Amino acid sequence: MHAAERERRFEALLERHRGILFKVAGTYCREPAEREDLMQDIAAQLWRAFPGYDEARAFPTWMYRIALNVAISSLRGRAHKQRDDTVALDAERHDAIGDAATAAETDERVRLLYRCIDRLDPLDRALLLLHLDERSQREIAEILGLTETNVGTKLGRLKQRLRNDLRDA
Repeated sequence: MHAAERERRFEALLERHRGILFKVAGTYCREPAEREDLMQDIAAQLWRAFPGYDEARAFPTWMYRIALNVAISSLRGRAHKQRDDTVALDAERHDAIGDAATAAETDERVRLLYRCIDRLDPLDRALLLLHLDERSQREIAEILGLTETNVGTKLGRLKQRLRNDLRDA
C-alpha cells in the first residue's frame, strides 16, 4: 500500500470509528483540554501503529486496544503528577431532565456514578467502557488481553462493586 493510499485508508477508518476516541478520552479525562490532548495522543499512536494493522482483524477492536493502552498510560502519568484520585466533574457531561427537582436528583446521581467510575483502576474503567459499549466478552477479552472467563468474572465483580458503592454513597 502506497503512503498516500495508506493515509486515506487510515483517515477513513479513524473518521468512521471516531466515537471510540470520544468514549475512551471521556472515560479517562474530565477536563476538555485533557480530553482533546488524549484524543490527539491516541490518534498519533494509532497512526504510528497503523502499518502493523492486520486487516483480518476488526478495526474497532484494534483501535480500542491501542486507545485504552494510551489512555491508561496517560492516566498513570497524570497520577504521578497529582496524587489526588478524584477529578473535578465536568458540568457539560450532564443532561438536565424534567423539572428542577428531578433534574437536581438526576444530576446528583450522575455525579455520584462518575465519582465511582473515577475511583476505578484503569483496567476496570476499560472493562466498564467496553461493557457499556455493548462489546462481547470475546471482544473485550481480545482488546484487554484477558480470557473470556476472566472478563466474565471481572464484570460480575465490577457490577457488584458499583452497586455497593452507589448504595453506600
